[in-house]
Amino acid sequence: MADLESVANILALSVVASSAKSAEQQLKELERQEGFALTLLHTVASTNLPLSTRLAGALFFKNFIKRRWVDENGNYLISTNDVELIKKEVIPTMIQLPNNLQVQIGEAISVIAESDFPHRWSTLMDDLISRLSADDMVTNAGVLNVAHSICKRWRPLFRSDELFLEIQLVLDKFAVPFLTLLQSVDQQIQDNSSNKAQLSILFDVLLLLVKLYYDLNCQDIPAFFEDNMSVGMSIMHKYLNYQNPLLEDENEDDEASVLSKVKASIAELIQLYISRYQEEFDPMVDNFIQTTWNLLTSLTSQAKYDTLVSKCMTFMTAVARVPKYFELFNTEAAMDSIVKEIVLPNVSLRESDEELFEDDPIEYIRRDLEGSASDTRRRACTDFLKELKEKNESLVTNVVMGHIKKFFEEYNSNPFVNWKQKDLCLYLFTSLAINGKVTNAGVTSTNVMLDVVAFFKSDVIPDLLNDQAHPILRVDAIKYVYVFRNQLSKEQLIEILPVLAKFLQHKEYVIYTYAAITIERIFSMRQSTVSNLLVFSKNDISGSSELLLTNLFNLILKQGVSPEKLAENEFLMKTVHRILLTAENSLGPFALTVLNQLIEILKIISKNPSNPIFTHYCFESIAVIIKYYHENLSTLIDVTMPVFLTILSDDIQEFIPYVFQIMAYILELLPAGSAIPPSIKQINEALLSPAVWELGGIIPAATRLLKDFIKIDHSVYTDLVPVLGVFQILISSKSYDIHGFELLEYIFTFMPSERLQQYLRQIAVLLLQRLQNSRTEKYLKKFVVFLGVLSCKLGSDFVVQFIDGVQDGLFQQIWTNFVVETVSKIGNLMDRKIVLAGTLNTVISGNIFATKYSSLIVPTIDIIVKTANSESIANAHSELLDYDATEEITTFGSSFSRLSSIIEKPYDPLPAVDVHNGIRKYIGEELLKFDQNAAGNFLSQIQSQLSEEGKNALTKLCAR
Repeated sequence: MADLESVANILALSVVASSAKSAEQQLKELERQEGFALTLLHTVASTNLPLSTRLAGALFFKNFIKRRWVDENGNYLISTNDVELIKKEVIPTMIQLPNNLQVQIGEAISVIAESDFPHRWSTLMDDLISRLSADDMVTNAGVLNVAHSICKRWRPLFRSDELFLEIQLVLDKFAVPFLTLLQSVDQQIQDNSSNKAQLSILFDVLLLLVKLYYDLNCQDIPAFFEDNMSVGMSIMHKYLNYQNPLLEDENEDDEASVLSKVKASIAELIQLYISRYQEEFDPMVDNFIQTTWNLLTSLTSQAKYDTLVSKCMTFMTAVARVPKYFELFNTEAAMDSIVKEIVLPNVSLRESDEELFEDDPIEYIRRDLEGSASDTRRRACTDFLKELKEKNESLVTNVVMGHIKKFFEEYNSNPFVNWKQKDLCLYLFTSLAINGKVTNAGVTSTNVMLDVVAFFKSDVIPDLLNDQAHPILRVDAIKYVYVFRNQLSKEQLIEILPVLAKFLQHKEYVIYTYAAITIERIFSMRQSTVSNLLVFSKNDISGSSELLLTNLFNLILKQGVSPEKLAENEFLMKTVHRILLTAENSLGPFALTVLNQLIEILKIISKNPSNPIFTHYCFESIAVIIKYYHENLSTLIDVTMPVFLTILSDDIQEFIPYVFQIMAYILELLPAGSAIPPSIKQINEALLSPAVWELGGIIPAATRLLKDFIKIDHSVYTDLVPVLGVFQILISSKSYDIHGFELLEYIFTFMPSERLQQYLRQIAVLLLQRLQNSRTEKYLKKFVVFLGVLSCKLGSDFVVQFIDGVQDGLFQQIWTNFVVETVSKIGNLMDRKIVLAGTLNTVISGNIFATKYSSLIVPTIDIIVKTANSESIANAHSELLDYDATEEITTFGSSFSRLSSIIEKPYDPLPAVDVHNGIRKYIGEELLKFDQNAAGNFLSQIQSQLSEEGKNALTKLCAR
């Protein structure tokens, strides 16, 4: 086992860029050793080591626990001895750590608690409570940090009996000590009002208590808290109103004080109460409204108050949502006061915003864009204003437009000096004009009292065209197009696109980035919300796509050769992808230039993957080029494969799922009868390595590639055991069993039966064991679909023999209890087609079923015809294929990121049968055909034995 000194040395190397990768590899090799996790924890706790080494240890420990604590079935992946020792030591260790280390270990404890608490860690709460002290606030802070890391898990969870039992267990033990400590801290704050050092630690503890107050109430208001509401909420109100100059640093502009953090958490708590527990909270609401109003009108514009203002504004928005309390605001005088005293001060552009625009433009953009998670004043104010507008659109519109008119007059009197007034006008007008939210598709509904197109013509276009306009006003104008693109006609957008394109050559980072964002969204516009047809086609941009792409690549590459800096601006790469999608095959020879450019970018960012979104759209762009220019497939392979193989050999795990997807797609593009290109074929054995199948984010792409190898040339795998080993890994996993079935379908479909013969019984046993021991609804459905595929491709007798090969007569039990019961429950159209066709084929096309299991014919036909004739099939329609609705990409490796440009087509054993009404026609025709072969005796005999619904369904199907 590695000792503490060795682990510490490797951790020290892991924070040095040149040795980081090899150090991480060494740590991963050590992590399978017993005692490693405990050694790691001791490294984090060691005060003799540099803080950077300890932090690296804390991060690795957290990630180790996430990866290796339990599997998806809750079974431990490390030794029981290690499990017990970690549980014994992790809490006392965390309590003693500095805050930045506590956060990481706290997350690890949260992961452990998620699987083990309360049933396998029943001593946890007792242990924590026993460490609470009346006077040792440092220890209390550590204990409360642990408690918060456990209880905050409840916040996003869906309500369930199990969840409420866990919460009640905690409340039974912790509620009284919690309130006692809250009262004690309150008293000690009063007693130490002039002791700065003591106040600081007391407020650290108070902050954690407020967070825990929220945790303990997040799902429902417990009886204990309802009974003690006057005590608890009086303390909350007191500290929302609390002032003490010792806790504020007048020289600090950006960093929030602990007092501000406490107030922000209290605002979050009372927002929960007004939203969820209004009836119980009602007697205290007025006091909180008044205090929050006073707070909002007294806070300065300094950035350190941003979160506090945002949380207070969110509370006021929740208040406005309640009709009873909205009446407090529902007069012209009150609304004018709200706008002047709260809205205008908090949406006005600040000096810090201008500095951000200049010094950190990418952060400015991320904060400014709709959907940002940042606690910005403007966002919170806008939400408040929208809520007020929803309740009384006429009043709010008239009051705000009165202020907008005054600001426009100020701006027009001196546009150069008073440009901020116009920025404010544009922001307020936009906020008023939008009904609902700005979605990925833009604004779909606007305020009927405002004409957004007329405003665009009179007050937005001038700033788009005026080179002397302030850069922020030009950004405002571009953003207006971005927000209201659906309200502008295609002709208007065509007129404005050259202006936006010109901005791609602008020196201002925010201007050219917003121009790129807006171009990308315009080219994403659909002709309607239910249409797959885009507003703009390749014909619309055939003359400009080359120039647009050239300018975008210039902008990306001008950031420098640093991988992190190059990949900083994901918006530019997303626009490259959108232009390529729109241009389709109209780029001609320039497409190869684009591909080479993308490959060069990929080489640079692969040295240090830093921005998962940029990476995603870089690979999407490569995929689009291959999709539309695959007539030159050999050239595309020559360009892409060298860097792809380097990525695989260097084990750049963040990129491997993308490489596998593109490799698979290339194989899928090969003409029938083609050989696998040698550059791809060489990885076929490495693809079977167990390490590949341990990483969840790689599995879907690896499965796709492995299936394509088998389909094109099964002989690349001379030994089937490793391939079947992959199947066994996948089929045993609740998360990835669907990929196990996909792989097995290809094995049975594309491999000669003689190669499989010796493994059939073992495969069937694995499938049936999982069906018996730990099946899920998803597994059961895919199992029935798999039998359908077997029947369609290999015949009825094969299906029966496959099951009965495990135990003679077992087929009847499996068919009755699982297949027949599941046929009508299949929702996916492709799967339903396969199941209906496959089960019918099993009944009517083989000899064994008809002779050995004839008693199953009637119930099977009955469920088939009823399901085939059901309204759910008759009215089924294909879902809208939305390329924009890809899963959110936030971190590398957290989940599989599918390339939407080259989505894999599901395997279809019956391509000639349409998934909609085609299956009904197919069922009817097959039954009639079988009836004819049986001299007309089959349907007449079977119909009398069907249910009434089955009889009617059979008549309709066979009448077609």
